[in-house]
Amino acid sequence: MADDGLNIALRFGLYVSMASLFGVAVFGLYALRLTVKFAYFDRAYVRFTAAAAVLSLLLSIASMLVMARAMSGAESYSELTIHILGMVVTDTGMGLAWALRIVALLACVIVVASSGARFHYGLLAAFSALALATLAWSGHAAMNDGVKGMIHLVSDIAHLLAAGAWVGALFSFVMLAVMKPKFYPDAPEVLSKTSNGFGRLGTVIVATLMTTGIANYLLIIGPSIKGLITTQYGMLLSVKLALFLGMLALATANRFFLGPRVELALQAGNQLEAVSLLRRSMLTETALVVLVIACVAWLGVLAPTVRGAG
Repeated sequence: MADDGLNIALRFGLYVSMASLFGVAVFGLYALRLTVKFAYFDRAYVRFTAAAAVLSLLLSIASMLVMARAMSGAESYSELTIHILGMVVTDTGMGLAWALRIVALLACVIVVASSGARFHYGLLAAFSALALATLAWSGHAAMNDGVKGMIHLVSDIAHLLAAGAWVGALFSFVMLAVMKPKFYPDAPEVLSKTSNGFGRLGTVIVATLMTTGIANYLLIIGPSIKGLITTQYGMLLSVKLALFLGMLALATANRFFLGPRVELALQAGNQLEAVSLLRRSMLTETALVVLVIACVAWLGVLAPTVRGAG
């Protein structure tokens, strides 16, 4: 039970850190197309992505130790040897994916550390996408073989990338929303332009999440809704779906009501109240996404066909 708790905590940390790393990079690419003033905030995003990349590396190392102990049957981490770790890395799909993740994360660290006058969002997005995609091998997608297994992995990777883009966008919006106009006078304008201009990409993200979410459900549980109420996995998945719908409602409000309100307030020279409303909505949406990620981390250690005992 304690090992399950540690595994869930590590999965949660990896999902948050790696999704935000990728998502912030994607947001940066998109935001720079909407307004050149986004470049004024590179320093804040460099610090954030640097922390996310280093944290992802540390959590990945910890997750390998946990995985190696579980696979080898070792009673303590002190029993793990280089030979055991090497076998786990080279002889398992999860191990090879882990090795690829470490390389990709090291590349992310190098990109962030070498950022000079301009932050290389494109390179960071590419390497962090590769790192995030490797998490598909640590979930239920890895339980299938053949064509079904490949379809499941592709669907899971697309789901991870879409989720990462949403998570990173939320974190990016929140960073802009909490910046005080006294110190960052351009923050409200950049927040307005990015929140109002994010609609098209947001639609693609939501469509991808819904499509791959349905595909993953069919691949894991099958064409039946009975699993949503008869298994612990299904009930937790139902909670995740409810939280997702809450996020979708808030995102819709931000897109069609609060974002345009900030734009109108900026034109009138009084944006404080509008920015405050948008900030509260985005903070609430961010809290919901953290809960969704917690559900995903827990779902990854549950057997979908096993009836939950509570």
